[in-house]
Amino acid sequence: MTTFLITGANRGIGLALTAALIARGDRVIATVRDPFKVPGLLRTAPRDQMVLLGLDVRDGRAVSRAAATLDEPVDVLINNAGIFGPERQTALDMDFEGFAETLAVNTLAPLRVAQAFLPHLKQSRVPRILTISSQMGALSGSASGSAAYRASKAGVNKLMQCLATELKPAGIPVVVAHPGWVQTDMGGAGADITPDASAVGLLALADKLTLADTGQFFRWDGSVHPW
Repeated sequence: MTTFLITGANRGIGLALTAALIARGDRVIATVRDPFKVPGLLRTAPRDQMVLLGLDVRDGRAVSRAAATLDEPVDVLINNAGIFGPERQTALDMDFEGFAETLAVNTLAPLRVAQAFLPHLKQSRVPRILTISSQMGALSGSASGSAAYRASKAGVNKLMQCLATELKPAGIPVVVAHPGWVQTDMGGAGADITPDASAVGLLALADKLTLADTGQFFRWDGSVHPW
């Protein structure tokens, strides 16, 4: 049984990841902002397969407190929690408060969570970190619009690349992954793939990660994404 810690596990890709892991017999430490308001799966999953942790990834103290309550190894950390950002987010018309919140959730929180739970990862024989990013954060693209979201994902890509370099001596691979254009609240009903399909691909990627992969940017299907 492999233990996964998944942020933002109450909906979308996070919930699909959790469902897939429970179905195959793994253990999930599911973080949610409000553990009293969660979908049925998170309430009814077998106790030996599910731990609910209430935390807001924007709150450094809450993340630290949550990590302090956990007394077990974490094999795979999946930084999944994310937001799309404010309505106004072009380079010429930016909601700067909304931009700051987007950076807090999408860029800073994954690093904060990784640092807080690093002692638990170090207890694992095969620790791995996978952060959900987006192709919209690739610098090789030149599309405009959604600038806060794009910048937040470009930022987390670089932070995770730095973390990969610093954790390589400890034997912990760190990667980022584009989950596909997924049919979630963020992606919309017209997106290409279902959350379940994205989850299957992301878990296949997480399962096979080694130090040879560290610092790379992948697609949900396991192929390498250009930076």
